[in-house]
Amino acid sequence: MSHLNLRFHEGSGAPSAREISIQHAVIAGWTGRDAAAVEKHIVELEALGVKRPATTPIFYRVAAARISTAPVLEALGTASSGEVEFVLLQTGGRLWVGVGSDHTDREAETLGVSLSKQMCDKPITAEFWAFDDVAPHWDQLILRSYILENGARVLYQEGSVAAMRHPDDLIARYTSGGRLADNTLMFCGTLAAKGGLRAAPRFEFELEDKVRGRKIAHGYDITALPVLG
Repeated sequence: MSHLNLRFHEGSGAPSAREISIQHAVIAGWTGRDAAAVEKHIVELEALGVKRPATTPIFYRVAAARISTAPVLEALGTASSGEVEFVLLQTGGRLWVGVGSDHTDREAETLGVSLSKQMCDKPITAEFWAFDDVAPHWDQLILRSYILENGARVLYQEGSVAAMRHPDDLIARYTSGGRLADNTLMFCGTLAAKGGLRAAPRFEFELEDKVRGRKIAHGYDITALPVLG
């Protein structure tokens, strides 16, 4: 379980702050709407030693304690990297939308994706929007991430959430037609990295709503722990 202090935005009013206990964490993988593009990426990763998923999309469970809003992430070695994803949070009987980073150990990924998902903490923003507020213009939301590379802030990922399956679709597939259990958080898929996947000492990510003229964002530094055997 992860206890987090979060801020919830609804309508045009001031956000409400609450402590939330996240009890279930899910990483949805291979969530692209374009089935041909998903298959192409699977083949590319197979060539690098990453095992083909059993289904597409697939839903990996990770320890809820891995969910964090901390500004620093400690990772074993230097082979891990972040990836921006919109996240869904069911709490208090309501569905909320935020943004996070499915930080993953790329070496462990070749041994097993489930293993790699569990290896690293999963940073998220402390702010969430009511899903009902963004549902009417969902496909216009923009995901974006940056890395620190050679001392410069570099655009790493950018694109519409329309590249991934709609939240209603993902929830229905995961729950067999129901809704997420209360205090469940789900990561919902990512975008291709500009220039390819690579590690960096800092990762920043954001979700932009151009219709309402707002964004939520977070960033974290990566501390590499020594690998001694």
